[in-house]
Amino acid sequence: MRKIITTLNDHNDSLFILIKSLSKSEKRQFKLYVGRLVGNSEAKFLQLFEFLDKEKTYNEAAILKSGIVTKTQLSNLKAHLYRQLLISLRLTPAHQNIRVQIREQLDFATILYQKGLYKQSLKILDKAKTMALENEEKNVAYEIVELEKIIETQYITRSIATRADELAVQAKSLSEQNVMASKLSNLSLQLYSIMLKTGYVKSDKEKQELTDYFDGHLPNYDYDLLNFREKMWLYKAHLWYSFLIQDFLSCYKYADRYVRLFDENPLMIKQNPVFYLKGIHYLLESLFYLKHESKFREALEKLTTVKENPNFPKGDNLNTLLFLYTSSNRFNHRFMIGEFKDGEDLVKEVLTGLKSPKYRIDEHHVMIFYYKMASLYFGAGDNIKCIEYCQKIINNHSLKSREDLMCFSRILNLIAHYEAGKDYHLESLLRSTYKFLIKMDDMHEVQKEMIKFVRNLGDIYPHELKAEFKKLHSTLKQYEDDPYERRAFLYLDVLSWLESKIENRPVADVIKAKAQKLIR
Repeated sequence: MRKIITTLNDHNDSLFILIKSLSKSEKRQFKLYVGRLVGNSEAKFLQLFEFLDKEKTYNEAAILKSGIVTKTQLSNLKAHLYRQLLISLRLTPAHQNIRVQIREQLDFATILYQKGLYKQSLKILDKAKTMALENEEKNVAYEIVELEKIIETQYITRSIATRADELAVQAKSLSEQNVMASKLSNLSLQLYSIMLKTGYVKSDKEKQELTDYFDGHLPNYDYDLLNFREKMWLYKAHLWYSFLIQDFLSCYKYADRYVRLFDENPLMIKQNPVFYLKGIHYLLESLFYLKHESKFREALEKLTTVKENPNFPKGDNLNTLLFLYTSSNRFNHRFMIGEFKDGEDLVKEVLTGLKSPKYRIDEHHVMIFYYKMASLYFGAGDNIKCIEYCQKIINNHSLKSREDLMCFSRILNLIAHYEAGKDYHLESLLRSTYKFLIKMDDMHEVQKEMIKFVRNLGDIYPHELKAEFKKLHSTLKQYEDDPYERRAFLYLDVLSWLESKIENRPVADVIKAKAQKLIR
């Protein structure tokens, strides 16, 4: 088990982070690798490795004090150790995937070519090219063909005429396929970038601008001529476009095609497991927005059992993604069916995972989990716990990229304080929440109405509350199916909360009753 301290992310030293990410077997492999190099048993870079491996934090002063290296030598020694670690990891069986193997064969063929052993080089290249084409590694396949062309100009055979034509046709075909895949992957990346920068479209004008951008950058293609890689990027581009315009039915359609593309090509799951897991997560996200519980449950089962497949690769990154996606969607499933009670075990399990050295969870995802925990406790009627997790988000001043998360955390926090009867905090919370909402850019109508309600809440007498709840409910209800407003209700089901106040019922009962009507 890797020893990664919880404060690891506080350090920016690449070498230290790499060392702390190593498993016991990888450390053992490195020491064996160093031992095979004559004269390295006392090498300074090995001493530095052993010193850093024992440390809990990176401390340059402590390194210099150890006497292993002088200040002027430290930078070079660290760079050398970093390189040796990467070489050792490359030699480790666990990291010998097909992409690395093909590259290795290309390196071998290049060495043989440089020695003038053209026939041997061509033989290796032919095998490597077959392997690359079978595994959709077309960029390296193109590199192989280009090297074959170079060698053929120097290694004359009787079949040079037909061989030249064959290589020329193959190079052209691979180049066209690579260009198509590149254009589609570029479009997918740009759409993802738009999602991060500006979020979902907020008006008909923004939607039209995005549609024009998408149509203008989508290359012309013949679907029947597309192979696995091009189809994958095509589906992904459509998927991001659909998410941006909040067409969740289209999201589902392309996420489903994306996952089925992998299921029909099991070898590609093994070669691209991260893309496969992300595809199932996209599928679950679209089904959550569509509130299709039976298909969601089916996809969640698929995600939770994928690692049981003996052919599914193992790795730190995959384990982290499985934890993130499985945990997140287990929360979402509870929200779908209105099951808020007895969620303590799930919360404890996720909190343990967030602190575990097995996973390197970034702060952004930690805050999202805190919001899900706060929402779960709010639904269960445990407002004190809800406040606790809302405060963790509100007090995180480094969370700048998710203004929406901060916004609804503050609103939920305010409502939870009101529900918990913590009136002595209410006035200051009203002021701080109001100030935050006012500063928000591009506020939705739902948020504007919440501002009005929040601003006046302190002046409402107890006997007037129900009438005010009804008034706010009536106002917000009109936005429930608005394409640019409805997403606000996915963060915070304020309508169900208002109905619970109006009907004097627990909010969990209201949400559960709604969920039962939608279960398919």
